[in-house]
Amino acid sequence: MSSGIACIGDSSFQGCGLTNVVIPDSVTNMGAYTFQLCFSLASVKIGNSVTNIGDFDFNYCGSMTKLIIGNGVKQIGKAAFQECGSLNNITFPSSLNYIGDDAFLFCGNLNGLYFNGNAPSLGFAVFNGAGNATAYYLDGTTGWGATFATYQTVLWNPKAQTVDNSFGVRTNRFGFNIIGTSNLVIVVEVSTNIVNPIWAPISTNMLNIIVGTNGTSYFSDPTWTNYPSRFYRLRSP
Repeated sequence: MSSGIACIGDSSFQGCGLTNVVIPDSVTNMGAYTFQLCFSLASVKIGNSVTNIGDFDFNYCGSMTKLIIGNGVKQIGKAAFQECGSLNNITFPSSLNYIGDDAFLFCGNLNGLYFNGNAPSLGFAVFNGAGNATAYYLDGTTGWGATFATYQTVLWNPKAQTVDNSFGVRTNRFGFNIIGTSNLVIVVEVSTNIVNPIWAPISTNMLNIIVGTNGTSYFSDPTWTNYPSRFYRLRSP
């Protein structure tokens, strides 16, 4: 989709055969039904200037496996992603404050819901029939209880340890411990340039229980000597 477009009207791409959609940052408004019934649509990236995802926008896009929601989205409309049964993990921006009725109804493969901000308000049956997902939230955010829309909530707090004996060079590898809430699944990404980084996954680690609800996992990189510099970061799956 070309940059410079400011608005996508109702039903603009309804029933299309597209497989990949990138909505540019120039778009501020999405109408309703814009990509409904696009059965081949597998990957969607919504730009950072979009504030509202319209009603039924991606309804019945059953092939969608990748969804990136822009950092400006405040509301997700009614049934916006209903029957998107291939979605697995979704990250919600800190700007989000409301998810409408049936928004993720019957998204049966949902596993991880990752929230960067406070708990949003929910409409009716937002996640009904949406699988056995876990809702992850960040330290310092508000509105979270033991459950969110019937799902268990878990504090997302992984940290790389740089001051203990695990950090640094060992035989044929560089590594460090990752600690946080037990059973978190952490993806470690690497880049060779911190100014203009291109991040790539190198390892997936699960934090095993060590004390109470705390967990740990050791990450190691045996190829670190192949690069003049190497940078690491942690992200959700």
